[in-house]
Amino acid sequence: MSHTACFYFHGSLNDFLRRPKRATWFAYTFIGHPAVKDAIEAIGIPHLEVREVLINDLPVPLTHQLQPEDRVAVFPFDGRESELLQGIAAFRFVLDVHLGKLAKSLRLLGFDAAYDNALTDKAIVAQAQTEQRIVLTRDVNLLKHKAIPVGYWLRSQQTEEQLAAVIRRFRLLEHSRPFTRCMVCNGNISEVTKAAVLDLLPPKTKRYFQEFYQCENCRRVYWKGSHYERMQELVRRLAADRHA
Repeated sequence: MSHTACFYFHGSLNDFLRRPKRATWFAYTFIGHPAVKDAIEAIGIPHLEVREVLINDLPVPLTHQLQPEDRVAVFPFDGRESELLQGIAAFRFVLDVHLGKLAKSLRLLGFDAAYDNALTDKAIVAQAQTEQRIVLTRDVNLLKHKAIPVGYWLRSQQTEEQLAAVIRRFRLLEHSRPFTRCMVCNGNISEVTKAAVLDLLPPKTKRYFQEFYQCENCRRVYWKGSHYERMQELVRRLAADRHA
């Protein structure tokens, strides 16, 4: 026998819904007594995006069993993102196969961003669990895995918009440490003298740049060129928006 409950999703959770169901009460039909987590994910919203659930105006855990005629209000982390990081020791990420450019941008700002375009979803989940990494993905279904400690679905397909969203979501501005991570292999990089890497530099770089860094793992050489300046400008804009 089927039953009906009513759901209302607040704030950014509406990004997952079709327009007729956004910011309004709507009916959800179910059989038996599923956990509210299962109902929310059946509607299309991964549980990792959910901060709180009220059923009939009372807070309940995601394991709570849905009952006929329940009125379920679901809230996101909007404005309370710090709660996401409970139990996460550092700002360490693992990204899905669609987010290679974002991984490089996060590394440029000094964040540990694991990425391999050959990783399966199963491998990403395992790495997130064993290394306590935050999963960043464009795949909503990936975030429905119970083993993932923290995750975030990227709404945009544009790299700079994705980076801005991650910085806001996880309050990364104060933790940025540019030129400490290799954009290619995610290894640590350190400052080196120009003489030590002179043979590895393009002619114009030799002429116009004096400050250099080298990856301790793959030996790639870095300098503060145009890509770095674009990332720094984005960080400045985000800082200005936060204090506006």
